[in-house]
Amino acid sequence: MSDEQAAAGTAEGQGPVKITEEMAERLEDKREELFEEFEIRDGFPIEVKREAEARSDGIEDEIEAELDDRQDLRDLTTWTTDPIDAQDFDDAISIEKNEETYHLWVHIADVTHYVTPETTMWEEAVQRSNTVYLPAYTIHMLPSVLAETVCSLVPDEDRLAHTVEMVLDRETLSFESIDIYKSVIRSDERLTYTQCENRLDDPDAPLHEENALAYELAERMHEQRKEDGSLVLNPRRDRAHTIIEECMLKANKAVTHELMWNRGVEAMYRVHPQPTPEQWNDALKEIQELEGVSIPGGSWDDPRKAVNAALEEAPDRQLNKIQRAVLKVMPRAKYMNDPFGGHHALNFDIYGHFTSPIRRLSDLVNHWIVYTNDVPEDLIELCDRASDKQKDAETCERIYKQFLEENHIDPYAVNNRGLEVVEDPEEATHGV
Repeated sequence: MSDEQAAAGTAEGQGPVKITEEMAERLEDKREELFEEFEIRDGFPIEVKREAEARSDGIEDEIEAELDDRQDLRDLTTWTTDPIDAQDFDDAISIEKNEETYHLWVHIADVTHYVTPETTMWEEAVQRSNTVYLPAYTIHMLPSVLAETVCSLVPDEDRLAHTVEMVLDRETLSFESIDIYKSVIRSDERLTYTQCENRLDDPDAPLHEENALAYELAERMHEQRKEDGSLVLNPRRDRAHTIIEECMLKANKAVTHELMWNRGVEAMYRVHPQPTPEQWNDALKEIQELEGVSIPGGSWDDPRKAVNAALEEAPDRQLNKIQRAVLKVMPRAKYMNDPFGGHHALNFDIYGHFTSPIRRLSDLVNHWIVYTNDVPEDLIELCDRASDKQKDAETCERIYKQFLEENHIDPYAVNNRGLEVVEDPEEATHGV
């Protein structure tokens, strides 16, 4: 297969989905209607933008001054892996393997160095609570001038980070030690998911060994989670996604382990209730009746394992139906100041978010709690607001995708390839 043929099969190679000017106007009208319905703030107030611009000024000197009080990790091999259209890079990883341990560093942009509770940016982030992702249209939680500059872990530039350093037992993958601290890092490279896959396949490529080691660990963590009863609704994901998802899950778990067990503090924990036995039975019955799908007898004791097993063996055409049957009976996950009840889908006793402070209020607040050991007085209200606004964002996204489909535009193609407006209607592809 030639390089051109290989590229044509990727999102990067296919190019953007093309729509007419008339369709672009209809999409804009629909977005505005949804933003009004769900009280989603598209533009930022001028004072928030001014504050963000001021905080992203003169950063080299500020980072240099911070070196005295932070761990200097600039010599540690570090890289980011994100979708091709990512506008900011808020997480990076580093990894080493020793005789008895894996050594994993997850570096997260130190957003709370710039966005603190006394800033208007913080107030605005509380109002928004999360970034809203519509196909080819993003409404950010933080001003992009900040998120895409000082809080983006771009390659070959010093950046302030909040590092979660984990030493994991080679056999059990359990935590030997967890250390969370402020750092200065310097990313060596920014990879897209496709580039990561290519690096894994090419032994002579830069970062091949590091990515291969990261995948070795991530795949083991993934298999261990499944054995423990963690629900995995996307069994066909590629290696690059596996690396990032598993490393971020491990870091989130490490942080909330530290907050709950070592410090005993309240935080924005992620709690996911379980369906009733009757609801699970309904879902499993619906799955079992799908053509070409069966649930192995030994997995019925734990519905999550039963679903995993069905997904592993199911034909591709049935994956969406299995996922829908499960999501129909799943209660919504929510943010709470106490982790009681745990996270059912992940099968974690304690879980919370830390790895995406640019796009989620929960992570921003948890960064602040980790750093200051001080819990905001309005934590319960923050939990409730973040839960409500996430529900609004998801509903808005679902309705907008439905609108695209009704207009014969493939939202999946738009998500992966972006949109381009063309004057000639005959050029429109719509990605279907």
